[in-house]
Amino acid sequence: MLDYVYLILFKLFVFFIKYVPRFITDSILNFFAFFIYKIDSRHKKVAKVNLDLVYEDRKSERDKKLIIKKCYKNLLFNMRDFVENQDISEKNLLKKVTIHNEHFYTNVHEAGKGVIFLTAHYGNWELLPLCVGANYGKLWGVGRNLDSKKMNDVLQKNRNQFNVHMLEKTGAIRGLLKALKAGENVGLLVDQNTSEKEGILINFFGKLARHTPSAALIARKTQTPIIPAYITTDDYQNYDITFYEPIITDKTDNSEEDIRKSVQAQADITQKIIEKKPDEWFWLHRRWKSQHGELYK
Repeated sequence: MLDYVYLILFKLFVFFIKYVPRFITDSILNFFAFFIYKIDSRHKKVAKVNLDLVYEDRKSERDKKLIIKKCYKNLLFNMRDFVENQDISEKNLLKKVTIHNEHFYTNVHEAGKGVIFLTAHYGNWELLPLCVGANYGKLWGVGRNLDSKKMNDVLQKNRNQFNVHMLEKTGAIRGLLKALKAGENVGLLVDQNTSEKEGILINFFGKLARHTPSAALIARKTQTPIIPAYITTDDYQNYDITFYEPIITDKTDNSEEDIRKSVQAQADITQKIIEKKPDEWFWLHRRWKSQHGELYK
């Protein structure tokens, strides 16, 4: 029953986005973003802890508050874009984006290889894989299904129409290796906290944090370049996707050090991107929970 409630609410949101003028939806979404910011004390605290850890007193309390508010706005405006992308044509989807440094991808792809795209919960991270899949063919990622089957079907349909395919976490490595062997691309989000068993410790914004080694493990095994890719916007209508210099994972006799160096390089580029425009990162996640869990209580 609850599954259908979610679907009905989503359909109402779709109707609202499609048939109400944009200037009105802008105002309403801004209002709801502010309203959620005011009442969501739990996630607001998480974001504040993260910002205090990263910036200490290098950013004012006012600036930190503005960044947190923008997090909520980003989520709602990303939801609107998700709705607008239902059944959109490939041509109109790609009109939204400008891709920078495309040569970092084409130089690898021309050799007949797939690549590992690396990104974070930054900007409109749901739009990024759609554009990569539409432009460069099949893209394989990893993620768990939504609790709502109906909404999960909507999400998967939106992804599949642009060559984006998701694998369940259990056994995903095998599927990703198979994709790369076939010359297809892989996309991974790597900026969230992991368990001690699943992650390794690296330096992130001057603090120890656990980071998934999955991209590094695959890259080392297959000697596939990792291409960092991030998406940004200034108006929630036009987006910039930027590729960065590939991360090459060494394959020496010291596998542990090879993986550590690759993972640290991944964290470093993510940090660099966040430092440029901190208000586009998803600060609402307990990123440093493994080492500073007491701060989030």
